[in-house]
Amino acid sequence: MDYDTYGSNAVELAIDLANADRDADPGWAEAFLRAHDEWFTLETPLELSPAEARRAAATADLVRAVAVAATQDEVITRLNELLALARPHPYATDHDGELHLHYARPDAPALEQLTTTVAMGLSQVVAQHGWQRLGVCSAEGCDDVYVDTSRNASRRYCSNTCASRSTVAAYRARRKT
Repeated sequence: MDYDTYGSNAVELAIDLANADRDADPGWAEAFLRAHDEWFTLETPLELSPAEARRAAATADLVRAVAVAATQDEVITRLNELLALARPHPYATDHDGELHLHYARPDAPALEQLTTTVAMGLSQVVAQHGWQRLGVCSAEGCDDVYVDTSRNASRRYCSNTCASRSTVAAYRARRKT
């Protein structure tokens, strides 16, 4: 699967948001923004109010809902809910030496930049490559979502770690019998 770098990075941001560990840290949203600060202009404050943190969690839930949807109609419904939160204001830039588009205006608040980038990146991948390219890890005990970038759309695990762990567990189970 071949898709543009900015769009692919935006969908990876969406997947990271959906997989963020929100239970361990009440300040997870600000920590997430700081860990992904390359998506924001230097002037963008990365502090969120409690209400904004709840909206970031709702965005994460919608990304997950798109990824776990079982039908195209369900994907469309969830994706449109996510897109309704976005405030796209695309602009061209070459800040990193390569001409590309950004989805949210550079002076937008961090939550708006995050939500818009995630919504637009995820929707681009779904519209261009199909909703079946999103999935949930098949490894026991893992419920991380992923985007399948394999040629034949055969990915089942979120990472090589989960794939290896499942392979070893299956091997050990066979050896036991």
